[in-house]
Amino acid sequence: MRTELEERTRKFAVQVVKTVAAFPKNAEGQIIGRQLLKAGTSIGANYREANRTESKSDFVHKIGVAEKEAAETVYWLEICQDTGLGSEAQIAELLDESGQLLAILITIGRKTKKIL
Repeated sequence: MRTELEERTRKFAVQVVKTVAAFPKNAEGQIIGRQLLKAGTSIGANYREANRTESKSDFVHKIGVAEKEAAETVYWLEICQDTGLGSEAQIAELLDESGQLLAILITIGRKTKKIL
């Protein structure tokens, strides 16, 4: 599961990068794109870091950070959807995947906290 989710979050980050690259070069596209890019690429980075921690409490903390980034990504994708920024189909696909990743990270965090 660990490497499968690492791969899934990496692919998600790549799709976010490609989607944002196509945003218009106006202020809205650049500002929202930058926020989406930062949050969307941080999910996998933080998940990988969590998998390499030395303690359970540090793991829980890093999973929590990945969860927050996933939630922020959902927010920015909803903004894109509501304002028509980006490809409608790509934004919808990313929104679905980010929601699934968020649910997975929430579950991992809750289960790990119970073990502690």
